[in-house]
Amino acid sequence: MYIRRTPRPARSGRSISSPTTSGTPSRTLRVSGVLLAATALLVSACSSGSSTTASTADAVLDALPSSTPSTLAPYYGQKLTWRTCGVPGFECATMKAPLDYAKPASGDIRLAVSRKKATGPGKRLGSLLVNPGGPGGSAVGYLQAYAGIGYPAEVRARYDMVAVDPRGVARSEPVECLTGREMDTYTQTDSTPDDEKETDQLVDAYKQFAEGCGQRSADLLRHVSTVETARDMDMLRAVLGDKKLTYVGASYGTFLGATYAGLFPDRVGRLVLDGAMDPSLSARKLTEGQTAGFETAFQSFAKDCVRQSDCPLGGVGTSADQVGKNLKAFFQQLDANPIPAGDADGRELGEALATTGVIAAMYDESAWPQLREALTSAMKEKDGAGLLSLSDSYYERDADGRYTNLMYSNAAVNCLDLPSAFSRPDQVEKALPSFEEASPVFGEGLAWASLNCAYWPVKPTGEPHRIEAKGAAPILVVGTTRDPATPYPWAQGLASQLSSATLLTYVGDGHTAYGRGSECIDSTIDRYLLQGTPSAKGKRCS
Repeated sequence: MYIRRTPRPARSGRSISSPTTSGTPSRTLRVSGVLLAATALLVSACSSGSSTTASTADAVLDALPSSTPSTLAPYYGQKLTWRTCGVPGFECATMKAPLDYAKPASGDIRLAVSRKKATGPGKRLGSLLVNPGGPGGSAVGYLQAYAGIGYPAEVRARYDMVAVDPRGVARSEPVECLTGREMDTYTQTDSTPDDEKETDQLVDAYKQFAEGCGQRSADLLRHVSTVETARDMDMLRAVLGDKKLTYVGASYGTFLGATYAGLFPDRVGRLVLDGAMDPSLSARKLTEGQTAGFETAFQSFAKDCVRQSDCPLGGVGTSADQVGKNLKAFFQQLDANPIPAGDADGRELGEALATTGVIAAMYDESAWPQLREALTSAMKEKDGAGLLSLSDSYYERDADGRYTNLMYSNAAVNCLDLPSAFSRPDQVEKALPSFEEASPVFGEGLAWASLNCAYWPVKPTGEPHRIEAKGAAPILVVGTTRDPATPYPWAQGLASQLSSATLLTYVGDGHTAYGRGSECIDSTIDRYLLQGTPSAKGKRCS
């Protein structure tokens, strides 16, 4: 599953004394933040790592010993050397962590860290660690492009804003798998096979992707689990001199934050988990839930689209279901006859890239006008450039044909954290009716996308499990009712597991809630970060 955290525009300083339910500042779609994925051609089963060996969701993540093992003392006691890093106001450093926590002497991994010091006025509250999700999203990039300048002025005044790229991600010894050309071929592979030949081609694409990762990142693939990254976060907490971890995690970042709480409940400070995942669900259940979530988001888009004069999928009075049928018919046309996209590398817009482009716009309703324009150009003018641009932003492909390692590290984490949803094509075929019932537009592609971890070169180390974090300080879990990528029931599930959690609900569209424009949500989260006061039980905002 791929869950993108879209950064919000910078907000000016504001009072947090009286929350309201109003306020909808304009937003533009940005794609430098990230969410959650399993590196399929589209969106595949998301990840839930665990340190337990039990195989049922009744298993509970056990806390680690409160004392630091002597073998880790040199890591916990290291001093970071801060330097300028080309972005005004930010500093960068490199932190060492053991590649294998079970064998610390076997070698190190180097992790990229960045911070922006508290600006004042007011007493410094410590460090605020941020993670935008993925897995595979660059936390350092997110900090420097958004959180370090866009979080409320009151929060930035009191906290050093900090990020670390997780192991295997971006600047932290990134997982590598394919060349740019190979990735182009991969992303264009038909993800809704019509016959045995196309099924074999899809399976071959997954195998080639996995083989590429195994060849280029063999040792690293065994040590990029969520549990290991959570342990890295605790090491960073200690190195920064903080007794407790204060953290804002979005999307997959909520699973990372919850895992930290489960492993180190006595070191939990103020944790905001926005767009929450439920770690007790299997890969199959997670994929099914996300499929339904994207259908919910598409239904909202469809109802809005037909009210607009530029909707190419239907006019006033057209049902959302018919809009979906019209879009599905367009995808089928592209499957048979791709259209030009004005791409310098000769790529055309086929079904796979077009579907990904539409998926990308489901994360934030501010992207709906852009999607309508792109669909109009593709459907009426046979110009696929707009949808190709949306797809490229989703895969983080630049104009020169280079990809970030987002999708590579995404697969590496997800395939390590959970067993694959399916192990054979016939299992996918058997499951297709239930997926297509959940989403007539996206269900088929999402089902096939869940097969990619079946061919991974490294066996998974995690299983579904509950996280209770008994003894932890109050934790704030945030869920959005029409979130496509992390459906609202997941937030309810996580909040019910965490012993000290309070659920804050955003009644609205889009992926995640903080910074989306709800003064009620933002002021509640800000107050929690600044004063430690969690949301009232059952609080709902719009």
